[in-house]
Amino acid sequence: MSISIYRLTVPMFQRGLGSLKTYLDKAEAYAKEKNFDPGILISTRLAPDMLPLSGQYQRASDSAKFTLARLTATEAPKFEDNEKTFDELRERLEKTEAYLASFSAEALEGTESRQITLPGKSGIVLPGDEYVATFALPNFYFHVATAHAILRNQGAPIGKRDYLG
Repeated sequence: MSISIYRLTVPMFQRGLGSLKTYLDKAEAYAKEKNFDPGILISTRLAPDMLPLSGQYQRASDSAKFTLARLTATEAPKFEDNEKTFDELRERLEKTEAYLASFSAEALEGTESRQITLPGKSGIVLPGDEYVATFALPNFYFHVATAHAILRNQGAPIGKRDYLG
């Protein structure tokens, strides 16, 4: 029995974006409760060479939308990557969710064999199913998990249940 590319992408991305929205709500409440500028959380990073929380949200969003665009050989919407507030990050997630919702299962039929060139300079080409399984989903979840880790590291009251949705 095989699983469709649609089921491996759209619902998975929607679930991860839902977790990211929960993190925003809890992080914003945490900053308010502790009486500090929420911008501190948005600009926090785990290590100097890693993206801040805002960058993790931007890359998770990009990973979801570019995966579907690559699979369907269409253009993804472009976002500016300039979010600096919880509301701006929420808006980005909402736009990403709207884009994901525009895809039907039928639109992704046959994409498991479409040849996808990995982003970057590697030149590696994979069939769509391998691209989703070995690059797109791990990349997406890396950014969701890193956002989780940044907020936990700063004391925000989020846990594994928030990650799992």
